[in-house]
Amino acid sequence: MLGIDPGLRLTGFGVIEKQGEKLAYIASGTIKSGEGELPARIKVILAGLNEVIQTYTPEQVAIEKVFVNVNPQSTLLLGQARGAAISAAVLRDLPVAEYTALQVKQSVVGNGHAAKEQVQEMVKRLLKLPGTPKPDSADALACAICHAHGGQGLGRLATAGFRVRGGRLI
Repeated sequence: MLGIDPGLRLTGFGVIEKQGEKLAYIASGTIKSGEGELPARIKVILAGLNEVIQTYTPEQVAIEKVFVNVNPQSTLLLGQARGAAISAAVLRDLPVAEYTALQVKQSVVGNGHAAKEQVQEMVKRLLKLPGTPKPDSADALACAICHAHGGQGLGRLATAGFRVRGGRLI
């Protein structure tokens, strides 16, 4: 399973495997697209994720949904990076699941408004990593973990549009 945290400068990726109820870390990292012209940066994201998919052959992809920034231009640019990431998956006929940052954090940390450091720490614990992953990689791994848990329990409810507060559905 491949998790993707799309970004125009840095796109995080994380590959995990689910065996029964256990999750195993396979790989993670970032694709750095730099500061150049937009088409060249999109090409770097597409090519980088294509290489990740070719190397690790995931069966599914989970990607974080775009949130609306204060700056609409930033939101549009992030959407284009996200489009490149989705394109890399669908060109390989991989199913793509989408999750909001709130859903990912709720699934991994238990708090939809958790800080990045909390996400990093929980990803480290859940995957039994020897060190703390960098923020973009941790977010991508968290997205993959959210998807791995999405077929059962609260993860499924979250993707169906339900919310949980204080242990009960609202």
